[in-house]
Amino acid sequence: MSALSAPDHALAALAALGAGAVNAIAGGGTLISFPALVALGVGRVDANITNTVALCTGYFGGAVAQRDELRGERSRLTGLSVAAGLGGLTGSVLLVVTGEAAFKQLVPWLILLACALLGGQQWIRKVLRIGTRGTAERPRSPAITLGATYLVSIYGGYFGAGLGIMLLAVLGLLFPDPLKRVNALKQALALVINVLAAVFFVFSGQVLWTVALVMAPASLLGGVVGGKLVSVVKPTVLRAVVVTYGTVLALWYLFR
Repeated sequence: MSALSAPDHALAALAALGAGAVNAIAGGGTLISFPALVALGVGRVDANITNTVALCTGYFGGAVAQRDELRGERSRLTGLSVAAGLGGLTGSVLLVVTGEAAFKQLVPWLILLACALLGGQQWIRKVLRIGTRGTAERPRSPAITLGATYLVSIYGGYFGAGLGIMLLAVLGLLFPDPLKRVNALKQALALVINVLAAVFFVFSGQVLWTVALVMAPASLLGGVVGGKLVSVVKPTVLRAVVVTYGTVLALWYLFR
């Protein structure tokens, strides 16, 4: 791959701005920045690694903007953060070890899985009676919540694109909380996952630093703006937009 030009860096920053905002609102924003880097000629593994490092700031901005929704959640958040961090680290190691060929084959299926979970979340919650009277009074077993968080975090460490979608879907199944609170919890855990994965990736030698350095501040701005917009965007609209975009992107990767 030839060195990226100044306009290429500007496009990467613009994609990161959008990704930071969408990640904060509903998840799936990396589905904007990851394909943008690939379109600029960056290899898929290098694009994913650089993207993970660069978007940490966006997750931070979104988490800060939604911190009021997490008041009283310190105990639950602490345990879930440990599981998320370990899962993110595991996934990042798997990405570097398995390499480009396996990653390229898995990308569309991972995105489709995330979209299916988010799109069918309400139906699944109804079938499993999640959030109904009685189930809300009986919280999920810690082993189930921590185990599920760890597994979905492996996905996040391995493939940053779609992490927000996957987290939002799984957390929505585990906890009968309003979407705004689940979204804030998702944002905090996504930050933990990305930071742990990014720490490992820093030493992988595959981060495109000039690109990451222009994307990081743009992602931070997008995360702050997106976090402020959460309360004014309808949850049904968020799900529909993210699922539609993610499905189209996955099919494009599958059949191109």
